[in-house]
Amino acid sequence: MAAETVTKRGKLIVFSAPSGTGKSTVARMVRERIGDLGFSVSATTRTMRPGEEDGVDYHFLSRESFERKIQEGGFIEHEFFFGNFYGTLLDKTMEAVDSGKSLLLDLDVKGALNLKHIFGDQALLVFLKPPSMEELARRLEGRSSEGPDALKIRLDRAAMELSQADRFDYVVTNDDLDETVDAVTARINEFLSQS
Repeated sequence: MAAETVTKRGKLIVFSAPSGTGKSTVARMVRERIGDLGFSVSATTRTMRPGEEDGVDYHFLSRESFERKIQEGGFIEHEFFFGNFYGTLLDKTMEAVDSGKSLLLDLDVKGALNLKHIFGDQALLVFLKPPSMEELARRLEGRSSEGPDALKIRLDRAAMELSQADRFDYVVTNDDLDETVDAVTARINEFLSQS
């Protein structure tokens, strides 16, 4: 009788943070240090741009298909902005975990908490905090990409997101990029090494 091959299940690492906290930079640096950590590819209804590839840059779906998947509960989270839907596909995430692949996901607070509800101990939720709301406002103002009304909306959302930080598995303040990346990488490596 042939021995069965048992595939170890993959794990999910979720980053959430208010806009302007440095989440994308930290995520990129962590992925450079943890070579076998994949990145979750989101779905969208927007048109594919030149040079983009379906399943690599995004999973490009028709609006009808996306809305059907919403009705069927096919997303961990989804949002509608700038005239298009964006979301994280539940089936693609399940496939990765079941095949033994660990993924890094960039989700808002609501999406992160929903993912934890679905995957439980297979998921590590990491929340990045700014040093202070004042520093966050300074960083957002430094982008010069938004007017005062949009800035207020982002700061109000940041306050709501920060109020949920204690529901995450690991919270770190990003006041020194290298120290933050060191700390987050160490915590993720510890999580990935657990059976």
